[in-house]
Amino acid sequence: MPDIPRSPAIRGTMRFRWTAGPTSGKIHEHVFHDDGTVEWRDPGAAPAAGAERVPFAAYEVTPDVHMVSYLAKKSGFTLTVVLDAATGRMVGIASSSDQWHPVEGTFEVLP
Repeated sequence: MPDIPRSPAIRGTMRFRWTAGPTSGKIHEHVFHDDGTVEWRDPGAAPAAGAERVPFAAYEVTPDVHMVSYLAKKSGFTLTVVLDAATGRMVGIASSSDQWHPVEGTFEVLP
């Protein structure tokens, strides 16, 4: 796999609250690891054994705006979102080989 850009600002746990798209109304916690992988879960659900952990890319657009993308291999969906730290807003696209969904929501960085 080629070198993948990973802005150091995208690390730790972030809570995504979806307000538009196929996951509207849901919350997912994403853990962005130092090794360049991300894993996610529904914080209300029991931890899943063998949760999926995949590589992610993260580009800095400005110091407050980052684009993040990863391919969830189990579902076949790629999530690409733009995170605006100044407003807590995120927008993006969830896509597969035959589906394409605009998504929106808010996010927060957890301690």
